[in-house]
Amino acid sequence: MSTPRKAIVIGAGMVGLSTAWYLQERGFEVSVLDKTGVAAGSSWGNAGWLAPAKTIPLSDSSLWSYGPKALFNADSPLHMPLRVEPKLWEFLARFMAQAFESKWDSTMADLTAIDRVALAAFDEMELGGVTGISHEGPFVIGFENEEQSRGFAREVAGVVRYGQIAEMSRLENPQELAPMLSSEVSVAYRLEGQRFIEPGPYVAAVAADVEKRGGLIRTGVEVTHVAAGARPAVILADGSREEADKVVIATGAWLPKLAREYGVKTLVQAGRGYSFSVATDIPAQHPVYLPHHRMACTPYQGRFRIAGTMEFRGPDEPLQQRRITAIVNQASRLMRGIDFAERQDEWVGSRPVTPDGRPLLGETKAKDIYVAGGHGMWGMVLGPASGKYLAELMDTGQTNPIIKPFNPLR
Repeated sequence: MSTPRKAIVIGAGMVGLSTAWYLQERGFEVSVLDKTGVAAGSSWGNAGWLAPAKTIPLSDSSLWSYGPKALFNADSPLHMPLRVEPKLWEFLARFMAQAFESKWDSTMADLTAIDRVALAAFDEMELGGVTGISHEGPFVIGFENEEQSRGFAREVAGVVRYGQIAEMSRLENPQELAPMLSSEVSVAYRLEGQRFIEPGPYVAAVAADVEKRGGLIRTGVEVTHVAAGARPAVILADGSREEADKVVIATGAWLPKLAREYGVKTLVQAGRGYSFSVATDIPAQHPVYLPHHRMACTPYQGRFRIAGTMEFRGPDEPLQQRRITAIVNQASRLMRGIDFAERQDEWVGSRPVTPDGRPLLGETKAKDIYVAGGHGMWGMVLGPASGKYLAELMDTGQTNPIIKPFNPLR
C-alpha cells in the first residue's frame, strides 16, 4: 500500500475545513492549522445564508449613485474610514472600476456554475458524516415601499438570466412569516430554494468530522511563512518547520500575507460585517432580508441574529461600536417586539473581498502551494463547493471548469 499523501491546510474556517474534508475524500492525510480557533474569523458571526440566488457580484452600477454619498458616512451600511492608506484607496478604485453593468454580467456568468452546485456540496458533506444541519427557507425579503424593491428585483432577474432558479412570490402580509417586522415594512416577497445554517456550530461540525476521519486540527498555531521546495513546508511562529505534499492557504482576509510572494497579486480587502442576536416576542422561523438597509437576519439558537454592513478597514482593527448602533437604529424602526438593549453576541468579522468579486482558488506559482479564499460575503455558501473542486485539482492536476475563472494568478 502506498503512503497517503499529506496536506496541510492553513485556516479553520468554512473554506479551509471544507477543503480538508474533500481532500480526505480523495485519500489525503490532512492537518489543519489555525492561529485562533475553529470558525474564529468571518465563519462565526455571519448570517449563515446558503443562498445561491443572492451569491452575486458585490460591485454594481448602483454604487455610482449610492456609494459616494454613503461611503464616508460612519452610519451607512457601506463605509470606509477617511484616512491616508494607499492599499485601501487602491482597492476602492479597483472595486469601483467593476461597478458597471458589463462587469457585473461578466462576474455573474463566472459565479453561476459554482452557485448551481453549492447546495449539492452541503448535501454530500452531510451524507458523508457531517452532523451540521442546513435548513430550508423560505426567505422573507422586505421593503418599506415599491421603489426600494426595484434594485433587488433587477438582481434576481440577473441571476435568473444566467440560469439559476430564484422563485419569488409577493406576500400580502409580510408579518405572516416574519412577525418581528413592523408596519414600516409594507412590501415583501417570499424567496424559495435557499437554505440557512447556524454558522459557528455548522463549521464546528465539519471540524469534528475531519477529526473523526483521522485529520488533525491544531489551533493556537501561527504560520508565519510558507516555504516552496521539493516539498512545501509551513514555518511556525516558534521557528519549527512542517513539510507536506501539498499546502493550502485559506486564511481569509489575511491570505495575502502568505500568498503574495507566490504570484497571488489580486488585492484581498477586509469587508467587515457586524452582527448581534436578540430575543423576539414571537420566535423567528425564517430568514429575513432588508436589502435597502443591508440587513440579513436569521433564526439562531432560539434567538434572532441581525447582521449587516460592509466596512472596509484593516482585518485586525477593533469592533466599532458605532456600527452596531447604526444597525440598531434602523432595526428599531423596521422591527417590533424586540428589546434591542438586551443584545448578545456582538461581533465583527473580516470577510475577504476581491475587487472583481471572484474567489481565488487554485495553485500559485510555487508547485504544490494552493490558495482558497477571496469569497467576500459568500465563503459560507461557496465553501464546500470550493473545497470540493480545489481538492479535485490537488489530486488530479486538472482544473474543473467550475473554478477555472477563479485562477489566483489572474
